[in-house]
Amino acid sequence: MARHKVDICGVNTAELKVLKKEEMVELFQAYKRGDQKAKEQLIEGNLKLVLSILRRYNNRTDNMDDLFQVGCIGLIKAIDNFDLSHEVRFSTYAVPMILGEIKRYLRDNNSVRIARSIKDLAYKISKLKEELTLELGREPSVSLLSEKSGVEEAEIVLALESLKDSISMFEPIYNDGGDVIYLCDQLEDKTGKDYSWEERLSLKEALLLLKEKEKYVIESRYLYGKTQMELSEELGISQAQISRLEKSGIERMKKKIL
Repeated sequence: MARHKVDICGVNTAELKVLKKEEMVELFQAYKRGDQKAKEQLIEGNLKLVLSILRRYNNRTDNMDDLFQVGCIGLIKAIDNFDLSHEVRFSTYAVPMILGEIKRYLRDNNSVRIARSIKDLAYKISKLKEELTLELGREPSVSLLSEKSGVEEAEIVLALESLKDSISMFEPIYNDGGDVIYLCDQLEDKTGKDYSWEERLSLKEALLLLKEKEKYVIESRYLYGKTQMELSEELGISQAQISRLEKSGIERMKKKIL
C-alpha cells in the first residue's frame, strides 16, 4: 500500500502509529494509574482519528492547523473521560467529542470561516430550493436540486449544512464538578410521554443486541444527529449500506422492545 502524506496540517500519516486494541487497553490502564507517558502514547496513536474527521472540513475553512489543534483538544478530553468498563470502542466514544470541539470552534471563532465559494453555492441552492418548493408544493429532494443545478448531491448537502448554526442535544450547559447537565435535559417532551424505567431498560438491552456497525450507525444517527452521508464518508461505505445498517438495527431493536 502506498504511503501518502496528508495534505492538511502537514502531517504524514505514514509515520503515525496505529494502536491495536490490546495496546489501547494496556495504555488506558497505565494512564488510569497515573502514567502520563501512556497518555502521550494514546494521543499520538489516535491522531489519525482526528485527521480523518478533519478531511470533511478541508475545503470549508481558512486555517486547518488551528482546527487540527482543536480536534486534538477533543481527543484529549475523550482520553481523559473514557471508561474501559463501558465496553465501547474508543473511536466510537471519541468521534462525537472531537466533532463537538470542532463544531463549537467553527461556530464561536471568527478566525475560522466557511469558504466563500461554499457560502455562495449555499445561497444559490437555497434560492433554487425556495423556487422549486413553490412550484411543486413540497420541498424538493437533493437529487432534484442536483439535477436542476448541475451540482453534485454531496456538494449540495455540504453547502446547505454550512448555513446551519446547530447545537447538539448533548451539549453540556452546566457542570459544577459533579453531574453534567446537558441541553437535552432542559428540553420539553411535547409528546407528553414519560418513558418508564422498564422501557429505558428495554432500549438499553436492545442496543446490546446490535452488531457493532449497526450500533454505531444507530447511536450516531439518533444520539448525535449525523446524516447518512456523513456516516458514509466516515466509515468509507455507501450511503445505501448505511441505510441498510440503520434499518436492520431498528428492526432488531423492535423485536426486543415490542
